[in-house]
Amino acid sequence: ILKLLHLVDDKIHARSTGPYSLVTQQPLGGKAQFGGQRFGEMEVWALEAYGAAHTLQELLTIKSDDRVGRVKSYESIVKGENIPEPGVPASFKVLLKEMQSLGLSVKPVYNAEAAAEDQDRRDWDEAARALGINLSRDEPTGNLEEPPPGAFGRGGI
Repeated sequence: ILKLLHLVDDKIHARSTGPYSLVTQQPLGGKAQFGGQRFGEMEVWALEAYGAAHTLQELLTIKSDDRVGRVKSYESIVKGENIPEPGVPASFKVLLKEMQSLGLSVKPVYNAEAAAEDQDRRDWDEAARALGINLSRDEPTGNLEEPPPGAFGRGGI
């Protein structure tokens, strides 16, 4: 008789809280590091298709890398209060820093009023450009129609 080597006691693993990565603030992976279960891209798609938006929001923020939301939700559970809305995930902040290190100017807009105001400004700019009106504060210098002779070396344009 052969004995089954894969025993449940060796395989079972559960985690309520535990260690997190210092850079990404996401739970470590694997049983040896007391990590969490990976919730991959296809699992996210499945929850999106099922319409489980609140569960998905919880998994991708509080249970993942939303450091402030994690602490606030733990405190509210201990106090018996309602769990507050999750904040900005650390992975998004890391993405912003990476884009800024590439020289890209990135400004996150956090409230709907500011986003609507910004969209209105873009709409006005687009309508003005369609009419041939320049609303930008920068005044163009020189003649934009035709470059001066020799501007691009000996061969012209």
